[in-house]
Amino acid sequence: MDLELPIRDFISYIASEKGLSLNTIEAYSRDLKKWRSFVEKRGFSHCAGSNEVTAFLEELTKEGYASSSLYRTLVTLKVFFRFLKRERYVEAGESIFFDSPKLWQLIPEVLSSEEVERLLEEPKADSELGARDRAILEMLYATGMRVSELCQMNLTDVGEDFVRVKGKGGKERVVPIAKKAIESLDRYLAYHRKRRRSDRDPLFVTKRGKRIDRQTVWERVKFYGKKAGIEKTISPHTLRHSFATHLLENGADLRVIQEMLGHADISTTDRYTHLSNQRLYEAFDAFHPRP
Repeated sequence: MDLELPIRDFISYIASEKGLSLNTIEAYSRDLKKWRSFVEKRGFSHCAGSNEVTAFLEELTKEGYASSSLYRTLVTLKVFFRFLKRERYVEAGESIFFDSPKLWQLIPEVLSSEEVERLLEEPKADSELGARDRAILEMLYATGMRVSELCQMNLTDVGEDFVRVKGKGGKERVVPIAKKAIESLDRYLAYHRKRRRSDRDPLFVTKRGKRIDRQTVWERVKFYGKKAGIEKTISPHTLRHSFATHLLENGADLRVIQEMLGHADISTTDRYTHLSNQRLYEAFDAFHPRP
């Protein structure tokens, strides 16, 4: 069966009944057009199983999709397949299983606690560049903020034990911050930002005193990851993933993590449950005497 009509009906449904933003609707539409092309090229059933979905995500990974985009695509397919069943485009007995370990391994890279420590120790705080970069890495891991949120922070956004983060859609949230991150930030500001003019100045700046941008932060994270001998593909978003996963593994409530990450929907935060469970499975296989 051609997917054109079901996709059109689905987009109409989420636009009229779900009240989603135009950007979200456009993203869903792009994901499903990509899926339709993939299905037609491979000759799969229009409502395939986890192996087919995994193959699709692997293809997107090769095309350079970010982990956040992969996860959104997975959510898109999950909601779309549920719609197909409800509207009887497929038999009621047909189902999609999304809990395949291989499927969830494709989403985000997560650093171990030991890898995080190695990464954070790489920038040397005795120079302006090193002090700035140490503070940036500490801040990303301590708060789980997005790199775009970090880049737009001003000096007044930092308190003694919290940071004020301006998230998507202009929404503001207050996130507690670890003592080590504050210490690194204080060292950077005290010894290397003596010429700041006002409290409205950017928190992190380049050598020329301009507000730091996402590309620069991305390059510095990659640089220190390589120096630390971390073989995983990492980015600023990896620290966000690691922050959330480590909190969950240590018993933090999912709603608390949702608040700190600035997720509007708890289902977005729920992916870390899958990631955490997968790490438990791996530990069981590695250490249980009779796996």
